[in-house]
Amino acid sequence: MKTVDDETLRTFVAELFETGGVPPADALTVSDCLVEANLRGVDTHGVFRAPGYLERLRQGAVNPTPSIQVTRLAHAALLVDADNAYGAVAGKLAMAKGMDLAKETGVALVSIKHSNHYGMAAYYILQAITGNMASMAFTNASPALPPWGGSQPFFGTSPLAVGIPGGKTVPFVLDMAMTVLARGNVYAAAKHKEQIPPGLALDKDGNPTTSPHDLINGGTMLPFGGVKGAGLSMMMDILGGVFSGSSFAGTVANPLFETHRAADVGHMFVIFRPDLTMPLAAFQDRMDDLVRKTKAQPRAAGFEEILIPGERESRVRASRLRDGIPLKQGTVDSLNEEAERMGIDVRL
Repeated sequence: MKTVDDETLRTFVAELFETGGVPPADALTVSDCLVEANLRGVDTHGVFRAPGYLERLRQGAVNPTPSIQVTRLAHAALLVDADNAYGAVAGKLAMAKGMDLAKETGVALVSIKHSNHYGMAAYYILQAITGNMASMAFTNASPALPPWGGSQPFFGTSPLAVGIPGGKTVPFVLDMAMTVLARGNVYAAAKHKEQIPPGLALDKDGNPTTSPHDLINGGTMLPFGGVKGAGLSMMMDILGGVFSGSSFAGTVANPLFETHRAADVGHMFVIFRPDLTMPLAAFQDRMDDLVRKTKAQPRAAGFEEILIPGERESRVRASRLRDGIPLKQGTVDSLNEEAERMGIDVRL
C-alpha cells in the first residue's frame, strides 16, 4: 500500500486527463469523481479506473470535448444529450441543471443519453444534498447478470442511489449495485490476483466460482435477492436506457473490455425539494429524529452499532482526509505508467 493525500491525487489524475486532451475543468471533474470514491472507501470506483478511462480516450471511444445539449421537455423535465462525454462530466452538469429546475418546479426529472460509465453514483446525490435537495439516481450498464431464469449476462449491475439531506445528523446516502458484489470488486480482484467470495458468480458453464477471471471470461454475476435484484436491474435498464434513448438490452459497451466503441450509457436523475410538504427546518428535525431513533434500536448479536446508509463511507472519508488515501501498489504502478506514457514528469 502507498498512502497519498487527496489533493495530490486529485491534481495528479486531473493532469493525466488534461494531457490526454480533456479540457482542464472537465479533467478536474473526472478526477474529483474518482478521488471522491477513494475518499469514501469505494476504491473499486476510484482512481483504479483511470487507466481504463484513458484507454477509451486514446481509442476514440469517449469524446473529450463534447457539445452537451440540454433540452426542456416539459414543465419539470429535461433531456441531456451528453454527446459521448465522460459520465462524470455529463452527470455533474445534469444534476446541476436538475437542481436549478427543481428549485423552480419542486420536482425535476432529468434524463441523460449517450453518456459513459459515471463512477460512484453517490457522487451525484451528494451534489444534491449539498444544495439541500433530495434525489434519486438511476443508470444502466454493460451486461453483467442474467434476467431471472436466464444463464447469460444481459442486464447491468446498474447502481441505484438515493440521497436525503439531514439536519444535525448524517444524511441518508444509499448507493447499491444490483449484485451483492460490485463489478469493480471483480476487476480489482483480478488485477491484484485475489479471489472473490463464494456464492456470487458463475463461470461460463454455469458453475459456481470464486475466480474473477472465470467471471470476466464469459461468466455471470448473480443478482442480490434473487428475482428481486434481477427485477430491479431490468428496471434500471428501462429508466436509464430505454427511456433516455441510449443503448439497452445488453448492448451497452463494457468500460474496461470494449474500449474501442462508445458505451452509450443512459442515466436518470429525479430531484425534489424536501421542503415541499413542510418548512426545511421541520423536515430536518424529523430526519434527525428518525436517525436517532434508528440508531437507538436494540442491536443484533455481533453488532456494536447501527449505522445509517452512507455513514460508514462518511467516517472513512473523514479518516482519509486526515490520514491520506491508501492505494494498492498495482494501482499506483498503473497510474505512474500512464504518466510516463504521456511524458508527465510527476509520479505518485
